[in-house]
Amino acid sequence: MATINPVQFIQQVRAEIAKVVWPTRREVLLTTVMVFIMAALTAVFFALVDLLIRTGLQGILGMF
Repeated sequence: MATINPVQFIQQVRAEIAKVVWPTRREVLLTTVMVFIMAALTAVFFALVDLLIRTGLQGILGMF
């Protein structure tokens, strides 16, 4: 294993961090809102599917 100078390692880490493109506050806000909207839509979809399956099963089991 090659040994790396700790100072050189820190310099490399700082150089890599400088390359990162950080999102703006507006981008973070928009993506957060979109995640909440998609989570709400998914919850509504699965609630409707659950209601449909429950109603169907109760109808089928009620016949017997």
